[in-house]
Amino acid sequence: MSTPSHRKLAIVTGASSGIGAVYADRLAARGYDLLLIARRRDRLEEVAAKIAASHGRKAEILVADLGDEADLARVERDLAAGDDIELLVNNAGIARLSPVAQAPVSDSAAQIALNIGALTRLTHAVLPRFVARNRGTIVNIASILSLHSLPVSAVYSGTKAYVLAFTRGLQSELEGTAVKVQSVHPPATATEIWELSGVPLSNFEPEKVMTTEDLVDAALAGLDRGEAITWPSVADEALWTSFDAARGTLVTASQTRNPAPRYRAA
Repeated sequence: MSTPSHRKLAIVTGASSGIGAVYADRLAARGYDLLLIARRRDRLEEVAAKIAASHGRKAEILVADLGDEADLARVERDLAAGDDIELLVNNAGIARLSPVAQAPVSDSAAQIALNIGALTRLTHAVLPRFVARNRGTIVNIASILSLHSLPVSAVYSGTKAYVLAFTRGLQSELEGTAVKVQSVHPPATATEIWELSGVPLSNFEPEKVMTTEDLVDAALAGLDRGEAITWPSVADEALWTSFDAARGTLVTASQTRNPAPRYRAA
C-alpha cells in the first residue's frame, strides 16, 4: 500500500495584496496549499482564485483583522490547532509615519498591536507543534528601518527592530533543531502600505523602490540559501557581516561590572 503524501500548508498574513499576495503565489508554485489571512474578503477571494487557476493548489481564506483582539484570538486558536502547517509568513503590518508629538496615540498603539503583537502571538500559536515535529519555517517581515529611525518613524522603526530582535532570539532558542526562522528586511517596496502611512510612495525616487515580486523572490532565495537575516536589496553581504560582528563586539565589551573610565569621577 502506498503512503499518502504529506500535505504542505503555508499560512500568509496580510495576503490580500502586495508582499503577502506575491508570497502566496510563489509558495503555491512551490507546492504549498495556502491559508490566506487578511481583512478584505473580496481581495482574498481574488488571490485564492488566481492561485487555483495558476497553480492548481487549494487556497482557503480567513477574513480577520489581526489588529482586533477578538479576530486575533480566533486566528490564534485556528493556527494552534493546525496539524499540517509547515510555514508561517508573518507579513501583516501597518505604518503610520509622523512625529510622535504630532500623532494620535492610537496610531502608535495600532502599529504595536499589529507589527509586534499579532506577529508574536501567531508565532506562539504554531511554534510548539513545529518544535514537537522538528520541522517548520517562520518568515517574519521586518524592514530596513529595523536598524534606522527617521524623524517620522520612531514607532514604526521600533516595531521592526522588535521583529529583528525577536527573530534572532528564536533562532538562538531553536539552534540544533530543523525549525527555521528568517527575518526579511525590505527596502521601500511598491505596496499599498504607503497610501495610509502619511508618506506616499510618490515621495520616493523610483529607482529606490523595489517591486513586490523582486522582494519576495529575493527573500525566498535567501531562505533557500539558509539565511537567518535577509536584506533583499543589499548587494554587498559584507556590510551586514561587519555590522553584525560590530554588534557582537559591543555586547562582549559591555560584559563587565566596572563603569567605563569616561564615567568615573576625576
